[in-house]
Amino acid sequence: MKAKLYGFFRLVGFLAVLIAPTIAYADLPDFTELYEKHGPAVVNISATHKAKLGGQLPQMSEDDPFYEFFKRFGFPRGPQREFQQQAAGSGFIISADGYVVTNSHVVDGAEEVDVKLTDKREFKARVVGVDKRTDVAVIKIEAANLPRVTIGDPNKLKVGEWVVAIGQPFGLENTITAGIVSAKGRDRVQDALVPFIQTDAAINPGNSGGPLMNLKGEVVGINTLIYSRTGGYMGLAFAIPIDVAMDVVSQLRATGRVTRGRIGVSIQEVDKEKAEAFGLAKATGALVNSVAKGGPADKAGIEPGDIILKFDGRAVTSNSDLPRIVAGVKPGSKTTATVWRKGSTKDLAITVEEWKDEVGGKRTQRGGKAPKEKAKPNRLGLMVSELTDEQKRELGVKHGVVIDDVVNGGRANLQAGDVLMAVIHKGVSTEIKSVEQLNTVLAKADKNATVTLLLRREDAQLFASIKLAD
Repeated sequence: MKAKLYGFFRLVGFLAVLIAPTIAYADLPDFTELYEKHGPAVVNISATHKAKLGGQLPQMSEDDPFYEFFKRFGFPRGPQREFQQQAAGSGFIISADGYVVTNSHVVDGAEEVDVKLTDKREFKARVVGVDKRTDVAVIKIEAANLPRVTIGDPNKLKVGEWVVAIGQPFGLENTITAGIVSAKGRDRVQDALVPFIQTDAAINPGNSGGPLMNLKGEVVGINTLIYSRTGGYMGLAFAIPIDVAMDVVSQLRATGRVTRGRIGVSIQEVDKEKAEAFGLAKATGALVNSVAKGGPADKAGIEPGDIILKFDGRAVTSNSDLPRIVAGVKPGSKTTATVWRKGSTKDLAITVEEWKDEVGGKRTQRGGKAPKEKAKPNRLGLMVSELTDEQKRELGVKHGVVIDDVVNGGRANLQAGDVLMAVIHKGVSTEIKSVEQLNTVLAKADKNATVTLLLRREDAQLFASIKLAD
């Protein structure tokens, strides 16, 4: 009996060894059909740019083997000379008559753009338009009956879903790599209009402008960024969601430029502490730090300390939502902003204006006489003093107290020199006009309460939440 059982288990084990690889293999996706069907709509782009050298150190990476040589011995003196630089990138065809989408950084400012198809045909391309804010560009080649991609819906993408990237990394044409969606809605300060798709599909220089596809072969993003300490792939790559890109593409094809809306506010995140301080049931919306004088928000009656919960009928769940929603509203349109103010919501009519590149003004520097009176550390753990008349004039404020020292080490990112203008607690905002008044307000707050401070730092306003000391 034991011998029979032993033989049975040996047979089961043998079959498991044979079947297991088959099961594991069956679970893995096969990208061959996707590549064969949709790969021909992906193109290789070569852009020629002009640059000048002569009499100075040429621009190059510190990793360049000639960097130290030129740094030590200098670049040959003489008149500046023009030379040509080649930039390699990728793109994909969106129409049978030759419209191609790529990254703006691939073709912007190029003297000549060449496009090569998978069937080895080559074309000179015309740049239709570029949009640096989203890093999207449209180029056109003169051809007909071209293969084109299918546009997908990035909103249906799920984290963990398989995706592929096709392009020419390091000039290696028609390369396909695979990975998964690592995250969605990644924000970068300098790219506030783009909620990036993060992927671990191998993307390298040269993949820029190429498509990120789902398993159906639908384009869900444009590969545009990598995080790298070496210049090569490190497992973190980012793609522009295709719905964001196609909004830009339609405007570039129609007019050659992109128009966006603005309302003239600076905002920050609403976290749990700030929500509590402003009397909100949950952390949501965009907290208004400051309002541009004479701008749409100012004319509409939006004030610093308001929390924008809705704009143009769309919910603002985080501060990063607002710039994208506002930018998508046609300049000149009249719409509604719903704000949270003093414990209740308020609808304000607002007319959106066009967002143009703004030139930053000179930052205001603090100065003046020494503070009149220096207080002891208060319940915020701060040393504060009265503002001088000269400081008020320089900062353009009518009230507030200046932070002289942060006693317990930079709580809530507070800094010496910040001007504390108001304290918000349980939805009530109190303007601070003196050290004595500040201490009175703090004394009335509950033990271990969290308050939010309205601060002035240089020429900007911001909010900071902080838990009171016992």
